[in-house]
Amino acid sequence: MTDGQRTSRRSQAWFGAQGRSGMIYRSWMRNQGLGHEVFDGRPVIGIATSASELAPCNAHLTQVAEAVKRGVWQAGGLPLRFPTMATGETLMRPTAMLYRNLMAMEVEELIRANPLDGVVLLSGCDKTTPAMLMGAASVDLPAVMVTGGPMLNGKYRGQDVGSGTHVWKFEEDLKAGRMTEEECFFAEGCMARSNGHCMTMGTASTMACVAEALGMQLPGSAAWPAVDSRRMETAQAAGRRIVGMVEEELRPSRILTREAFENAVRVNAAIGGSTNAVIHLTALAGRVGVELGLEDFDELVRAVPTLVNLMPSGTYLMEDFCYAGGLPAVLAELLKGELLHGDQITVTGRTVADNTEHAERVGSDVITPLDAPFQPAGTGIAVLRGNLCPDGAVIKQSAASPHLLTHRGPARVFDSPEAYHEVADDPELDVDESTVVVIRNAGPKGYPGMPEVSNVPLPAKLLKAGVKDMVRVCDGRMSGTGYGTVVLHVAPEAAVGGPLALVRDGDFVVLDVPNRTLHLDVDDAELARRRQLWRASAELHGSGYTWLYTQHVEQADRGADFGFLRGSRGHEVPRDSH
Repeated sequence: MTDGQRTSRRSQAWFGAQGRSGMIYRSWMRNQGLGHEVFDGRPVIGIATSASELAPCNAHLTQVAEAVKRGVWQAGGLPLRFPTMATGETLMRPTAMLYRNLMAMEVEELIRANPLDGVVLLSGCDKTTPAMLMGAASVDLPAVMVTGGPMLNGKYRGQDVGSGTHVWKFEEDLKAGRMTEEECFFAEGCMARSNGHCMTMGTASTMACVAEALGMQLPGSAAWPAVDSRRMETAQAAGRRIVGMVEEELRPSRILTREAFENAVRVNAAIGGSTNAVIHLTALAGRVGVELGLEDFDELVRAVPTLVNLMPSGTYLMEDFCYAGGLPAVLAELLKGELLHGDQITVTGRTVADNTEHAERVGSDVITPLDAPFQPAGTGIAVLRGNLCPDGAVIKQSAASPHLLTHRGPARVFDSPEAYHEVADDPELDVDESTVVVIRNAGPKGYPGMPEVSNVPLPAKLLKAGVKDMVRVCDGRMSGTGYGTVVLHVAPEAAVGGPLALVRDGDFVVLDVPNRTLHLDVDDAELARRRQLWRASAELHGSGYTWLYTQHVEQADRGADFGFLRGSRGHEVPRDSH
């Protein structure tokens, strides 16, 4: 490291300052026992941690941060840990998605406002990973993601159970009389038996893999269980690597290219990933000026088979995925089929192809080979268009029932998820297995926050009759751990006057996934008449953050980000504070 490099560090605008300002910045830092020698121009690395006991998936990140600190010290940097909010999906109401943009704002401003040359991002639960990536991308200082890792496999009566996925299954069993309340209470304690995020291929695991596929996380680090010692080794390695990235000026803008996003979209298909990746990748692309539209999530994956046999689409869990080779093994298979941009740069300073040169796929059950995939090409996320979703909707084919991918049935409309739940157990509810359940006002503005409420449980009378699935249509989201034939992210949403607001009980809804259409079988003149009668609901939020959110959130097809946050605002050193 040359003297010129040291003096040009961004952090030196604080710690290298002369006179009163420099004295203030340095002296108060020394109350933590830091000696004067650490202000010599070495890279100052922020460790952004979303550790919180209110976000169980992230609660252990304090320990992960200590491992990162060791790595930063080893590489000659100065590590400084700072807290961020944690958007925990498991506890936050009305939905963690309401606060993803707020967390992204906080991460961005904290990085920019402080004497940092690079940052390590510690995340876990669903929204923390995209929020941190979005915030860091808008600052564009060197950054590396370290996700907290999945929990160990759940165990119940000798069988593996998956977090989230078995919540829905146990609920169905309880409603159908196949499980008692006591059994269900015991089973819920079997799903989350260690630190970490969901061990199914839900949104947390999906976004960890997506971060790795984008090149923002070290190879193999998405899959190590949270309690495995190699999770800490990975964190320590990330601490060493971020110092090198600062010296190389390897910034997110060099990594998050159009090619990187194409890789991530295809990897999401190959792992049977969550539909939530569509929302988060679209929002992240907007931060770095990459054009990424809904059609990309359909067109880019048509040649990509599902290679990973994990719940909710398959059988296994993330612990098994890790031991079978993790994401590097998936990337290696996709590279064999020329389905990835192998020359794309990553946080290692090396390419995707370089990083996977020695990747090994262990066995063929968990990660299947490209020539004998778990599910054939074209079974990933499908993007639908039609008069019911002119700006698009999505469906996860690998989690749907094949016989329902082409379906025509009468709508049973509910103006909120609560309205459905109030009658779902009514034995006289006017539905049968051909009914299309329509849940509206669950979009970004309507709920607000676009919660994971779309995969409502089937009516009790149908579950007791042995019905396993039915078509559901909603402008909200679905947990990545969920399953079923559920059309999601209908845009525009009902709350802003999207066509979903015009559907009435008995209207026929036509779903044709092979032809990528979702159609309301009502003539245009009648729809126009209904539109004239439609009135928006009164504004419920006149102040506070929720007001800001509802005023500025974009629709699902744009990633549900705030319009004023699109793009990068850079990392110019702010004016002095004293």
